[in-house]
Parts: sequence; structure tokens; C-alpha cells
Amino acid sequence: MLKIIIRGLVCAVFFFGGVAHFVFAEDFAGIVPPLLPWPLAIVWATGIMEFGLVLGILMPKLRVITGKLAAIYCLLVLPANIYQAMNDVPIFGAQVTPELLFLRIPLQFVLIAAILWSTNDSDRRVIQKSTGAV
Repeated sequence: MLKIIIRGLVCAVFFFGGVAHFVFAEDFAGIVPPLLPWPLAIVWATGIMEFGLVLGILMPKLRVITGKLAAIYCLLVLPANIYQAMNDVPIFGAQVTPELLFLRIPLQFVLIAAILWSTNDSDRRVIQKSTGAV
């Protein structure tokens, strides 16, 4: 039951994150490290990816692989979080305290752990019918 709740929270994070990528696209573009081209396109693409991750996590046949892809995705966007923290980049029209920005970095690993745990299939049981044959 807890796994289902955590999976729902993970989906909520990605769903609302995906929405935010479009509603606050310019703000998110501001935290894309400057060495990457087309920050707005990256924000839109990652927003679409987040919606795709939600769909994949909700589909039992795709859940395990989507969980792994979601963990990789979280690692790939980590440089944006680090860039924001190191450069004190405001978001949503406001400055954020450096402590909160740096706290977000280890929380990314908590999110990754929650994703991997809630999307694995280790508790699935395979029930085999006994044929009685020896």
C-alpha cells in the first residue's frame, strides 16, 4: 500500500512539474546552465518528458523501465539544480534562500530512491500451477 502511495506522489511531482515547465517556462529557462543551447526548448522538452514519465509509471507493463528512466532523468536535470544553487538564480519571480536551493540537491536523491523503490517489481509474486509431474 505504501508503495502505491509513494508512486502516486512521484506521479504528482512529475505531473505538476510538467505543468510548471509550460506555465513558468521562462523561469525554468533561467536555471538551464548557459553552456546548453536553446534553454526554452529544453524546458519544453523536459516538461513533455515529465508527462511521459507519469504515463509510463501508471502503466504496469512499463513501470519498471519507466522508473529507471525517471531516475536517469532526475540525474540529468541535477546540473540545473546545482547551477541554480551556485548562482542564486531566482525562480517564480522571487529570490530563494541559498539554503533551500542547496537542500534541493540531496532531495533529488531522495526522489530518485522513491522512484526506484515505488516502481520496482520485487514484490510481484509468480504463481505457478502445480502439474503434479515429477
